[in-house]
This record gives sequence, C-alpha cells and structure tokens, in this order.
Amino acid sequence: MKNLISINRKTKETDISLKLKVAGTQQIAIETGIGFFDHMLQQLAFHSGWDLQIKVKGDLQVDDHHVVEDTAICLGDAIGQYWRNAESIGRYGQSLLPMDETLVLVAVDVSGRGLYRGDLNFNREFLGALSTEMIVHFFKTFAAKAEITLHIKPMDFENNHHLAEACFKSTARALKQALASNNLESSTKGQL
Repeated sequence: MKNLISINRKTKETDISLKLKVAGTQQIAIETGIGFFDHMLQQLAFHSGWDLQIKVKGDLQVDDHHVVEDTAICLGDAIGQYWRNAESIGRYGQSLLPMDETLVLVAVDVSGRGLYRGDLNFNREFLGALSTEMIVHFFKTFAAKAEITLHIKPMDFENNHHLAEACFKSTARALKQALASNNLESSTKGQL
C-alpha cells in the first residue's frame, strides 16, 4: 500500500502490529481480542475512509486496559506521523452525527497540541467485554499521542451502544475532513 504507515509495539502486556493508510479504500482487518472494541475501530476506519489493519495480542486475562490503551497509542502515533508528513491538511473537522435517539457532536483540530474534552457519561459498566471507562481512555490517549485536539459532546442519548458507536463514527468523519489535503496553509504561524 502506498503511503502506508506501520507501527509495531511490544511490551510485557501487549504485542501490536498496526498498518494505516489514511487515503484508503476501507480495507479493514482488526483483531484486538475484544469484540466490541473491534466493532468500534471498524467504524472509525470505515467512516474515515482508511485502510486499517490491527492485530493485538494482550493480557486480556487481566482486563481490557492495556489492549485498549496501547492500541490508542499505536493509532495515535500513526495519525501523528501522517499529518506531520502531509504536504497540506484541512486541519479542522467537525461532525454532528445522529444514530437513532443519539446525537453526538465531534470537533477536531490537528494542532500539535494533544487534548481531549468530552462528556461521555455511560450508564453501563460494560459494552460486551469492553468497559465503558476505556472508551473515554481510548479517546484521551489517542488525542494525546496524535497531538490533536478532540472534543466529543453527546447532545442526547438513551442507548449506550448507540452512544459509543456514534462517538467513533462522528470522530471518523471529523478526522476525514481534518486530514484531507486542501493545498492551503494550516496556520497563520506557517507551521503547526
């Protein structure tokens, strides 16, 4: 794959192989060992238009923390490499996404300043085998490692599955805008 970014991370807790092509054709293969997390990452890749391959072996006998956190580190690192090497990007992106009764607003600034702000107040502890607190942790870690500003604001929700899925889909659509080439300067400073 042209413009392919490969990330490998091996610790005592996880062994991760990730391949990302931002301007892809939605070729997606994800295996983290956590079904619901795979589903969310598939949504992120599909709605961003990425090619994304992720293979994770992790200490799921402990819990889901290390797999989710280290996957966010790898994906954030790949996105950071992409935008820092791109000739030009749109920099900003936003998406207001409905999913049945759920409505989520996401805004992204590819700024070089890693920051997450959000109000994800799930009222279930788990979605499948994924603890809902790890969804927030994923976005925080991803934003920090990618050095982007990421705001996620649920406007309304009743169903926790819909809330999680709308967050990943809306983030994908905002990132697609922000990372798209636009042949313009991204900052009055001349660089991000």
